Amino acid sequence: MLWLLFFLITAIRADLCQPDAENAFKVRLSIRTALGDKAYAWDTNEEYLFKAMVAFSMRKVPNRETTEISHVLLCNVTQRVSFWFVVTDPSRNHTLPAVEVQSAIRMNRNRINNAFFLNDQTLEFLRIPSTLAPPTDPSVPIWIIIFGVIFCIVLVATMLLILSGIQQHRRKHKGPSEMEDTEDKCENVITIENGIPCDPLDMKGGHINDAFVTEDERLTPL
Repeated sequence: MLWLLFFLITAIRADLCQPDAENAFKVRLSIRTALGDKAYAWDTNEEYLFKAMVAFSMRKVPNRETTEISHVLLCNVTQRVSFWFVVTDPSRNHTLPAVEVQSAIRMNRNRINNAFFLNDQTLEFLRIPSTLAPPTDPSVPIWIIIFGVIFCIVLVATMLLILSGIQQHRRKHKGPSEMEDTEDKCENVITIENGIPCDPLDMKGGHINDAFVTEDERLTPL
C-alpha cells in the first residue's frame, strides 16, 4: 500500500514538470564554452546544487520561506546540459506561479551564476531576462562636470579672441613701417651709367640729378 502511494505521488510530481508546462522554465548551460579544459561534468551532484540554489532563492520571497530542495523538480535533462524545472507547493500539489520564481531567480542571479562559475550568457534561463547591473552613481556630481565643460569652452574661446586681437594689432603696426623702409631703400639707391654714379630723381622733394644738368643751368640761377 505504501509503495502504491509512493508511485502515485511520484507520477503526480512527474506530471508537474513537463517541457512548456505551466510555470516551467528551461535552463541551458554552456560549461565547456565558459571553462574550456577546466569544464566539469554535469551529474546528479550538480543537479542537487542547482535545486539547492533555486530553493535558496525562493526562500527569499515573502511567504515562501519554507521552500525545500525537494520542492524543486527537474526533467528532460540532456547531455548537452539543458533541462526544465518547476518549483512545487506540496501542500496544494501544484507549481508555484512563474512570476514568483522569476522574481526569485532575478534577485539571486549572481549567486546562482557564481555557484557554477558561469555568467548570464553561459547559464541561461530562457524565460527569465538577464539581470542588469545596478547603475553606478558618478563620484563627481553631473552638474559639476557640465559646469567644467562649459568653463573650458569659454576659456578657450576667450584665449582665441585675445590671440586674434594681438595678431591684428601687430599687423596694423607692421604695415606702415614696412612701407617706410621700402621707400627709404628706394631713395638711397644709386645707379651707375657709363661708369658714372648717378643719383636717382627724388620724386618727393623734386631733387634733380646733377649728372643731367648742363653747365649753363648750373651757373644761371632760376
